[in-house]
Amino acid sequence: MHGPRFHDSAKADIACIYGWYEAHQAGLGERFLANVDAVVEVLKRFPTAYRAIRHGRRATLKSFPYSVLYIIDGDSVVVLAVIHSHRDPKEWLKRISRTS
Repeated sequence: MHGPRFHDSAKADIACIYGWYEAHQAGLGERFLANVDAVVEVLKRFPTAYRAIRHGRRATLKSFPYSVLYIIDGDSVVVLAVIHSHRDPKEWLKRISRTS
């Protein structure tokens, strides 16, 4: 299994969320990135470890209310989005189906 690839929308999500947390408290954005990195490390070794959902899989961050939404594409993992966990599931399901 190759390391995860990030869709452009997922990169934009991460940058936006990082900026928001850093603007509210210095260092909090870095903690957010560390949480994302921890999920990515699991995805590298165990891509099916997280819950299957319609059109993909969802990994929840431990210390932040966000989920990493991804698909397994052959021998690769593709991160499609990083979305707030309290957001309406219909909205992020639509987004996954548009980007996959």
